[in-house]
Amino acid sequence: MDDANVFRLVQPGQIDDPLTDVLRNGAARLLAAAIDAEVEAHLAAYQDLKLPDGRQRLVRHGTLPEREVQTGIGPVPIRMPRVRDRGGDRQDKIHFRSSLLPKYVRRTNSLEALIPWLYLKGVSSGNFQDALSALLGPDAPNLSSDTILRLTKSWAEELVQWEGRDLSARHYAYLWADGIYFQARTEPDSQCMLVIIGATPEGKKELVGFADGYRESTQSWRELLLDLKARGLAKVPALAVGDGGMGFWAALREVFPTTAQQRCWVHKTANVLNELPKSVQPKAKADLHNIWMAETRKDAEQAFDHFADKYDAKYDKAVACLAKDREALLAFYDFPAQHWRHIRTTNPIESTFATVRHRTKRAKGCLSRDKTRIMVFKLIKAAEKNWLKLRGRNLLPKVIDGIKFTDGDEVMPIVKDETQTAA
Repeated sequence: MDDANVFRLVQPGQIDDPLTDVLRNGAARLLAAAIDAEVEAHLAAYQDLKLPDGRQRLVRHGTLPEREVQTGIGPVPIRMPRVRDRGGDRQDKIHFRSSLLPKYVRRTNSLEALIPWLYLKGVSSGNFQDALSALLGPDAPNLSSDTILRLTKSWAEELVQWEGRDLSARHYAYLWADGIYFQARTEPDSQCMLVIIGATPEGKKELVGFADGYRESTQSWRELLLDLKARGLAKVPALAVGDGGMGFWAALREVFPTTAQQRCWVHKTANVLNELPKSVQPKAKADLHNIWMAETRKDAEQAFDHFADKYDAKYDKAVACLAKDREALLAFYDFPAQHWRHIRTTNPIESTFATVRHRTKRAKGCLSRDKTRIMVFKLIKAAEKNWLKLRGRNLLPKVIDGIKFTDGDEVMPIVKDETQTAA
């Protein structure tokens, strides 16, 4: 037997992945180089500070003991450089603080999102170490069960602070609302999370309202909307987008009666197709597509009438399902055309929760109702950082100020001729 025939066996708990090792070593070098650049910039900013004998006041002073930062590719070792201030009193000392790697950081933000995901998958805090070892390697000392429990407690406090934040300075052009259902193992009924996302004047989408409701009842939505209003949301949103859940629309008419209503075309299309045989659905779907893709409201109205004439004789239930929300389905024509792709559906909420809902079936759901709420909140806040901005952001302040639009174009005020006025 020669060396060519000897193969090293991977022991339990070990991960034999040369590519991961290369990535981890490269990440360590890049992080060290970036922090070194931060130190150089810090020293350059104070290079004019001198001691009485002419020496530099701020100088490098070795490194701190090596520590590991848990990342998505495993633990990355790093030695943080130290900067010494050789002059001034203790209160006047100048300290170096890295923006890339703060003093007490032990894990990246991506892991902060991974932990709620694992919990919603059904992994208990006592089994986190095993699950994370498979993802991050056998050494994950900063993610023990005690650490998970402390994180959960801090996230609960963060949720309480977020729910009590002041909204008096916040303005939203559009709101997207939906009820998301989850199943906790210890609860007999599904848990409904009421979610509201808003569009800011800068074009950002952000979480506005989040509550644990009783299904999608009018009372639950009313309480959430009244809470937003009580905390200072005085500027009425121009448009609200949602599915056919009557609870939200009834509550919206009570709390924000002047807000226009837009029904989600994705939900409505699915509801109409459910009333049709499968053989007819492809053609009917194309006809529905022609309605909401029409360039003007007049063209959409004609496409609406064409659908009714075409299918009413045989499939009157499908036509009735579509016709009952006719005005609400075409509300988007009274807003800028650049925003149509954003406000015709509840996609900002649906896309965020698409993968989460698939991972919370009853057999593998989370353990308790309260924990589910906390973990879902953290997942939303993590996803919020990557939400795309709205197109036509320059038009959002006009929408908030109540400027009128017709068929996607701004309605310009009629200027009277001064000569005719004088006459």
